[in-house]
Amino acid sequence: MGAFPANLLGQGSNPRLDAMLALPYITGSLLLIRNSVIVPIKIENQCERKLPKDTMSHLEGAFDSLPREHTRGIERIRLVELISDPRLKNTFQASELPGLYHPRQGPKGAWLEVAVGVLLPENKPIHKRIVPRMSFKGNLTAILFSLVGQHYHLTLRHSLKKTQLEPAVRAYTEKHLKAWNEKKHTFRARLFKPLQPTLERWAKGLQKRAAAEKKKTVASK
Repeated sequence: MGAFPANLLGQGSNPRLDAMLALPYITGSLLLIRNSVIVPIKIENQCERKLPKDTMSHLEGAFDSLPREHTRGIERIRLVELISDPRLKNTFQASELPGLYHPRQGPKGAWLEVAVGVLLPENKPIHKRIVPRMSFKGNLTAILFSLVGQHYHLTLRHSLKKTQLEPAVRAYTEKHLKAWNEKKHTFRARLFKPLQPTLERWAKGLQKRAAAEKKKTVASK
């Protein structure tokens, strides 16, 4: 069982949540290759609230964009209001945990749990709910990629040390988020891709200049 590292989400995209019907909603449109057989993966919505428009199709598309070998062994994705697991007692507060990876248990395959109530809180003033709602799909994708990253590194990269897991998952998430965003914004990505090396050099130059100025300030005191 692995908790989603909440600090993967930036300051401007805080983890929050939202959902649909009280009865579980299951879709089998995603295909997962397991033992050379194509098996539909379940996406269950166990929230009582209405999800933002196209949430399920967005989740499907994001999951389906990942390499098949990375998602092999994941049987389902479950959306809940808040994550409640006795093993998390005294470790995480339910209101702060946006995602949880559940590893394989005997004959039961691994599965992913995402807390809509953390990404879209209802107990906040309306002005504090606008930004989480606007960044909901981006945060949902980041959580999904992070949980799949945990699955990939824990099941397929056995040589990884425990202390290396979080940075590896962070790198995995950032890599696939970048690819996903470029895919979703193809025209913009093509437009700016030739400029990207130049922009990166400018950013590095500004960082060096800021570091030099900081050293001068410290030395003058």
